[in-house]
This record gives sequence, C-alpha cells and structure tokens, in this order.
Amino acid sequence: MKQPFFNYLKDKAMVKAEHLPVLIALVQEKEFKKGALLLSEGQVCQHAFFIEKGLTRLYSIDEENREHVVQFAPENGFISDRESLYFGKPSVFFIEALEDTSAILFNQDFIKTASEISPEFRNYNEYLLQNHIRQLQNRIHLLIGADAKKRYLNFIQLYPSLTLRVPQWMIASYLGITPESLSRIRKELVTRKSK
Repeated sequence: MKQPFFNYLKDKAMVKAEHLPVLIALVQEKEFKKGALLLSEGQVCQHAFFIEKGLTRLYSIDEENREHVVQFAPENGFISDRESLYFGKPSVFFIEALEDTSAILFNQDFIKTASEISPEFRNYNEYLLQNHIRQLQNRIHLLIGADAKKRYLNFIQLYPSLTLRVPQWMIASYLGITPESLSRIRKELVTRKSK
C-alpha cells in the first residue's frame, strides 16, 4: 500500500518525485489489529509510526494502575516515544491500536537519509518538530491553567473526528479529568447549543 505515506511525503513535505523511491524503500508497512500494542512499557522504541488507516494512542500506567493518555494519532498522524527512539531509553509508554490500523514504520536512518537528500523534507521535518513542541507547550498550559471545559473544547479543535471514535473515559484521561466531569461538560455544551 504505502500510498498515503507516499502522498504525504509528496504533498506535505514537498519531497521531489526522484527521491520518493529511495525513501519508500527505507520504510515498512505493518497491520495491527484493534487492541494490539505497537510499543510496550520497558521496550526500547525502534520506530516512529505514520498512521495510514486506523487510530492509535500513546499512554502510560501509573503506580495505582490508572491510565494517562498523552496522545492520539488518527490517519495521517505520527506517533512514537521520542525519548526512547532517539535516546535509546526503555519506554515508559504504551502505544495501542484503538482500531484495526495500518502503519508505516520508519527509524532514524529514514530521517537522516531523507534530510540529506531532500532539503524540502529537512525543512518540513523542522516545521513538524517545532509544531509538536508548540502543541506540547499549549497542552501543558491548558492542563495547569485552564478549566476542564476549555480543555475539552481544545480537544475537539485538535481532534475533531475523535469524539465518536474514542471511548469517553480515554478522552477524560487525555484531559486529566474524570469521565463524570467530561459527561457534565458535554451535557452542558449540548444544552447551551440547543438554546
């Protein structure tokens, strides 16, 4: 398959056609059934994942066995444990397929080669890294300074298609609130919209 990734490199990263065969040869495609783990806590992450079809999440489990969702990655999204991948440390996270998922797996060799042969890719990768940092800073800001309703509205803006694809308790975990609080917020927003 690899077509969505091929299109992503061509359309978003502006990689020239002559470079695409070299880059596509450096990746592998893999299918994951719903519930499969792409990464487990304690493993060293070997790949970043581009989600061609399906949905994944990155989460951790604390000492009291509570799950904390850090990220969702639907179609055309990337997911990985950056610290584990780039620094070779055992991961503190799990990556799980929330739906049957088709993913492109690539490693640091891919990034290095793509950056060497394609200035367009190098520039786009820099943009993605800066955008990721921006989103993380915004998320931290919301978690420490915004009420639950504002966090939920931001979630809808960031992941507009996920409210019907992800269980409510996972969204609540991502927001750092209880499922009951999320349920109240959703009811309040529906009530306000219908007035």
